[in-house]
Parts: sequence; C-alpha cells; structure tokens
Amino acid sequence: MLYYQYRDGGYSDPLAQKKKYKTMALYDKQELVKMAEEAIKRNNLFFVHDIVAWLPCSNSTFYELFPDGSDELDYLKRLLNENKIRTKSAIRSKLFKSDKAGELLALYRLICTPDERRMLNQQYIEMNTNDKGLTVNFIDKSKDDDK
Repeated sequence: MLYYQYRDGGYSDPLAQKKKYKTMALYDKQELVKMAEEAIKRNNLFFVHDIVAWLPCSNSTFYELFPDGSDELDYLKRLLNENKIRTKSAIRSKLFKSDKAGELLALYRLICTPDERRMLNQQYIEMNTNDKGLTVNFIDKSKDDDK
C-alpha cells in the first residue's frame, strides 16, 4: 500500500513514516482553489468532477485536500451552483422568447402548478407511500369530462 507525504511533512497515514511511502507532488491548496475558481468561471462548469478534470491533481488527491464540508469545497460548490442558476435562467429566457410550441410547452411544464401539469398530460401517475407500502394510481384524463 502506498502513502503520500504532504508539503507540511504530514502523511496520509500517520504510520506511513515507518512504512514504505511514495512522495506525492506538492500541491498548494490555495493555488488549486484559484485554478478551480478560474476553471469554473471560464468553462461554465456545473459539477465537482468537472473541476478535477481541469486541475493537475487526481480525484483522490483533490478529495483528500478538500474533504466534504471543507470551506474551500463549499466555496467551489457555491460557484458551481451560481453557474447552474445562471444557465437555467438563460435557458428559460430563450424558451420564453421562442415561437415554437414544443419549447413553449417545455417552459410551461417547468413553471406550472401540479394541477396544470396533470391536465397537460394524457396520463398522470400519482405515487403515494405510507407505512403499508406503495400505492400507484393511474389517472386517465382523456376519459374525463371537460373541466
């Protein structure tokens, strides 16, 4: 098994000093955060695994340096979320300006109420869970009287 030595002299396993270990490339966390921030903004990234593709480190190194819940990873996730929101807003804006029925219907389905969505569909599947199990009700609106 291989263990990694970090710039501060620590090891990925405290007992690694006594074991055979492989020296890892020394990464400056703040420099990686800056590189990740630049990649997110420049390439309009949406997912954490996309960030790693733009960095000079492996997945395992990235997650070792930035564990879930760390301030740096939360900051990068915030940037990714801003990209998602900006992109979704732009898509909705393009759909709103469209004259094509399919695109308008797609936008309507995004913003409609559950009752309106039920009326749009020919068949609506309603799923309920309770302590006794799963109940699935099929509602065929094509056979109902006009509402």
